[in-house]
Amino acid sequence: MAKGYWIACYRSVSDPAALAEYAKLGGPALIAAGGKVLARGGTAKVFEAGIEQRTVVLEFESVEKAIAAYNSEGYKAARAVLGNAAERDLRIVEGVG
Repeated sequence: MAKGYWIACYRSVSDPAALAEYAKLGGPALIAAGGKVLARGGTAKVFEAGIEQRTVVLEFESVEKAIAAYNSEGYKAARAVLGNAAERDLRIVEGVG
């Protein structure tokens, strides 16, 4: 079964304090749901049409588990704390077999 990868790119952050509170809940909720943090932080280097922005990459056993993590009660609570404090492009993609 192919792994699932969660990729979140932060286009903008309007409330850094809310983002910090979200991180206190969101990270542990995603790890408890089976996520493994592969990358988190600012952009090291941008090429071609890339945009320099905070990016987070997590690995899950499958796409289904990544989606279940997003819909978990713990992560719903984290999203509620985040509210509109950040605009993100969040994707879940399937890994190569």
